[in-house]
Amino acid sequence: MNETVLVTGGTGFVGSWCVAQLLERGYRVRTTVRDLAAEGRVRAVMSGAGDSATAADWPDRLEVVAADLGADDGWAQAAGGVDVVLHVASPMAATRQEDEVVRPAVDGVVRVLRAARDGGARRVVYTSSCGAVYYGHPAQEEPFDETSWTDVSGGAMSAYVKSKALAERAAWDFVAAEGAGLELTTVNPTGIFGPALDPGQISSLGLVKRLLDGSPPACPNLWFGVVDVRDVADLHLRAMTDPRAANERFIASGGPPVSMRDIAQVLKERLGADARRVPTRRLPDWVVRVAGRFDDEVHDLVPLLGQRRSASSAKAERLLGWSARPWADAVTASAESLLRPVGSTVAAR
Repeated sequence: MNETVLVTGGTGFVGSWCVAQLLERGYRVRTTVRDLAAEGRVRAVMSGAGDSATAADWPDRLEVVAADLGADDGWAQAAGGVDVVLHVASPMAATRQEDEVVRPAVDGVVRVLRAARDGGARRVVYTSSCGAVYYGHPAQEEPFDETSWTDVSGGAMSAYVKSKALAERAAWDFVAAEGAGLELTTVNPTGIFGPALDPGQISSLGLVKRLLDGSPPACPNLWFGVVDVRDVADLHLRAMTDPRAANERFIASGGPPVSMRDIAQVLKERLGADARRVPTRRLPDWVVRVAGRFDDEVHDLVPLLGQRRSASSAKAERLLGWSARPWADAVTASAESLLRPVGSTVAAR
């Protein structure tokens, strides 16, 4: 593999798996961090991600550079001379102030696309979300697909969901108007679970951690599409190499939505004593609504109560030969990495 791939957000949950899988497959990788003080952390995580037989030359093929989505500084250096960009980094915060996440997400993706174009990259694979696919619409029985777009004026939704929808729109608009031949592919995952390479990476694993801690003491009426982080990273690599992926969207989902009680039950069945605090009772919706008045994270969940949104990965399966692990395996791997954070040898399958 003679190509160099830039991965934005190398310390993140998805970004670190993309870096590891790229290194395992022989690519040269450049990854961004907001502060070079994090370089040691990135290298330490990668040193524990591969086995000794395949990872001996990883340090020589890994470069860490500083660049922040909120500023222009560093992006020309980061994207200069790379063949492909995996834009994984995105602002993520529970907040009622939409501009705190919407503006940085929109400005950040345009900043990365401009740097990729100017640096000569042939393709950008952008980590969007099903948050850009199936919100703001009436309930429907059939799964949403890549032709669907979130309607940000279609009802209550979190600032994060709006940021993903508006940022992906901005990405496609930029490429159409100013891309100068730059190819764009988006990956739109449902809820991302699975093992964390870095114990400090909580992200969506926070839900599993709360269940393991027994907080809350009962399960809200929440439903999630689940996909394993390793499969999300694998789809990024397929999307960056397959000619048929150019200028396409791909949903990544492990199947129909499952409830928080379903997740809790799997943890109970598979983890034994480690899941002794995991609740399986149902938490009344009114309790969540009251808690949401005081807690921004809970506030973001209120519009999701009882909502079951399904998305189909048939396109990724058909065009790219992609497949997903069973959702229960992804959830179990999340819990095991939180309970015993000892690193994980990279495996695409």
